[in-house]
Amino acid sequence: MQGLMMDMPLLISDLIKHADRNHGDTEIVSKTVEGSIHRYTYHDAHARARRLANALQALGVKNSDRVGTLAWNGYRHYELYYAVSGIGGVINTLNPRLFPEQITYISNHAENTALFFELTFVPLVEKLAPLLKAVKHFVLMTDRAHMPAATAIPNLQCYEDLVAQQDDRFEWPSFDERTAAALCYTSGTTGNPKGVLFSHRSTVIHALAAAMPDTLNLSARDSILPVVPMFHANAWSLPYACTMVGAKMVFPGPHLDGKSVYDLIEQEKVTLSAGVPTVWLMLLQHLSSNKLKFSTLKRTVIGGSACPPAMIRAFQDDYGVGVFHAWGMTEMSPLGTVGSLKAKQAALGKEERYAIQAKQGRGIFGVEMKIVDEEGKELPWDGKRFGNLLVKGPWITSAYLKGEGGDPLINGWFPTGDVATIDADGYLQITDRSKDVIKSGGEWISSIDLENIAVAHPAIQEAAVIGIAHPKWDERPIVVAIKKAGQEVSKAALLKFYEGKVAKWSMPEDVVFVTELPHTATGKLSKLTLRQQMKDYKLP
Repeated sequence: MQGLMMDMPLLISDLIKHADRNHGDTEIVSKTVEGSIHRYTYHDAHARARRLANALQALGVKNSDRVGTLAWNGYRHYELYYAVSGIGGVINTLNPRLFPEQITYISNHAENTALFFELTFVPLVEKLAPLLKAVKHFVLMTDRAHMPAATAIPNLQCYEDLVAQQDDRFEWPSFDERTAAALCYTSGTTGNPKGVLFSHRSTVIHALAAAMPDTLNLSARDSILPVVPMFHANAWSLPYACTMVGAKMVFPGPHLDGKSVYDLIEQEKVTLSAGVPTVWLMLLQHLSSNKLKFSTLKRTVIGGSACPPAMIRAFQDDYGVGVFHAWGMTEMSPLGTVGSLKAKQAALGKEERYAIQAKQGRGIFGVEMKIVDEEGKELPWDGKRFGNLLVKGPWITSAYLKGEGGDPLINGWFPTGDVATIDADGYLQITDRSKDVIKSGGEWISSIDLENIAVAHPAIQEAAVIGIAHPKWDERPIVVAIKKAGQEVSKAALLKFYEGKVAKWSMPEDVVFVTELPHTATGKLSKLTLRQQMKDYKLP
């Protein structure tokens, strides 16, 4: 016997229809590339998305056609999120921080038929245009007044002209909820980037889970600043989940320095923001240098790479902002865990709570997790045994676009490439990427633990720990660190700082001070690049 419920497809267009109907006067605010502040409402955004849908169809974009974007977080990019997927197309958000060769590879692999891009990227697109084999339409995301007088880009069109030429009467089509909606590519740290193809169904379910109280806890009472880019794993679902609940959205555009982010938070009364640690580092430095406080910000979501406990303490102790540590990956749409506390933990002492918050959090409904040893045997959730982390769920990839890399699953589970522990309460702690874990004398040393200790030192701004070949122990850890401006610390003093905090056998062997550390296009420390840079280093 089956239930007698209506069978309606879960479609992305339903989100913006709902926001228009129920939160039509709620603002969407964007700091633009052109330097202005743009304001409109969900009602306005929906009308323009419908105009854009008509424009896309006039350009010949059909069901399942891929449309590329090179754009920051802003209202035009938001409109593309809904218009492209809403007509049955697939939006492919290209990461402009990648090497031009990688962007070319991704666009060609995705077979993008159109490319929408912002003024920032005109010089880049001029170089790439002859190499983008499938692109028939190049559209500059600006108005007529800002169009370049001359350009090498063929048949360049103006976004605002395309929208203005169309009517806002458009009926969003209904189709199978498993239809592809968005396409993001992995970072490609080994080999070419691989395409992760999200469906309407997976995206809507993921947005529902993201908005839940124990996840990101979003509501119509929030003013939300997505610092995480819309070209990085769909901005962690915020353009969908905020629309679902009718929250005010504040888009920062390309302005991600500490002062710009702080000013936007204060001006727009932001209550929640989300991003990677590198952006928060700049924000905290701006606050500290200028003796500033927040007036409305209540919580921040930090993910993308491990959040140092010192950063959690700074936000909570110095500025009264709650920190939600999160973990996920592009292949997971991306949310997997969020570090919200349980009722029984509210009565714990501050240090005990911080120890829990330093972990990546509990699995949210829709994500199953397990850790296994090298033979694939499942390990207990005791917070001590660590193994390879596997996941499965309705918004986790089952394969990469065009079958790249073969079948990625192991008996139906997706191997994340992370090494982790899970405690009895279900809190995940990533101890390392499997390729970054340091194996010394038969023991595994967590580079993340050692990095967290380094950045807890008052003179250290940022640190990375890598393994260096050793004739007896296979590998030994060294710290590569950047000192804070105007601060001084010696190698010996930093090594002494580790005493009593880690076992003697996992103590770093050496410290190397540098002026900068390499990062990936998504803002994570690039240990692959760092190991290449340190290839001639010899242990003392």
